[in-house]
Amino acid sequence: MPSSRRILVTGGAGFLGSHLCERLLRQGNEVLCVDNFFTGTKANIAPLMADPRFEFMRHDVTFPLYVEVDDIYNLACPASPIHYQFDPVQTTKTSVHGAINMLGLAKRVKARIFQASTSEVYGDPTVHPQTEAYTGNVNPIGLRACYDEGKRCAETLFFDYHRQHRLRIKVARIFNTYGPRMHLNDGRVVSNFIVQALKGQPITIYGKGTQTRSFCYVDDLIEAIVRLMATRDTLTGPVNIGSPAEFSIRELATKIIALTGSRSKLVFRPLPADDPTQRKPDITLARKLLRWQPKVPLEEGLAKTIAYFEGLLTKVWSRTATVA
Repeated sequence: MPSSRRILVTGGAGFLGSHLCERLLRQGNEVLCVDNFFTGTKANIAPLMADPRFEFMRHDVTFPLYVEVDDIYNLACPASPIHYQFDPVQTTKTSVHGAINMLGLAKRVKARIFQASTSEVYGDPTVHPQTEAYTGNVNPIGLRACYDEGKRCAETLFFDYHRQHRLRIKVARIFNTYGPRMHLNDGRVVSNFIVQALKGQPITIYGKGTQTRSFCYVDDLIEAIVRLMATRDTLTGPVNIGSPAEFSIRELATKIIALTGSRSKLVFRPLPADDPTQRKPDITLARKLLRWQPKVPLEEGLAKTIAYFEGLLTKVWSRTATVA
């Protein structure tokens, strides 16, 4: 395989996409970053713009794209409930039409293609932890279905293209990931808790806070994605990527309060419909095939993420004070 490749990253200005673009550039590749800025931001990719091997194109993946590339990483899709429920029809289109368009491109240029799938394909799981063999427990008509079923359909398309057209595919099921460059109003639990704690606001917990999640730091996740893409063509996935360390939502809130030194109190609200009660990946396959497991402990990753949000909020407060 050539040392330098031309690589397309859809959703490249987003949280995960910008970190992936940065990593691929460090490896000496040319990177074409495509994003429509629905949740991605120019700020995420601003440090990369000076690199002559980096190119940005504003484009919506629900429309075909005609470029010449060696590899494709398909990350385009809003991933937090507050964003993907804003326009659920468009969310489904992004997952399904986006997959069709990127698979069509990969077929035309004979590229390898990676799909950023999600642990949400498991729905509210009836087995714990979740293995790749588990087919899930998803409500197809619920408020979260636009994302859950969109990603499930995208996986179907990837494997049908693989079987029918012998396309070289890689599918990762990504579990909760956090770190710098998360959206300030992301709506996901880590960013919500950190922002509320830093502002001294009550920390909102839905349900009793006993529901569990597993949190993977972004650097660990990107390492796994790159390793998966580098495996032999016969290894298609799906492969679970995430941290097997499981924490309750209430535990997470307590850790963030302690790390920020906040005086925020916990407040409890009704649990949203179809919110999973448990989420923990079985990463046996990733350990075996990728020789990968997360390295960054939760406290260390949270400290880095808190520092990032402190910087963001300081800028916001500074602008507000200047205007006032």
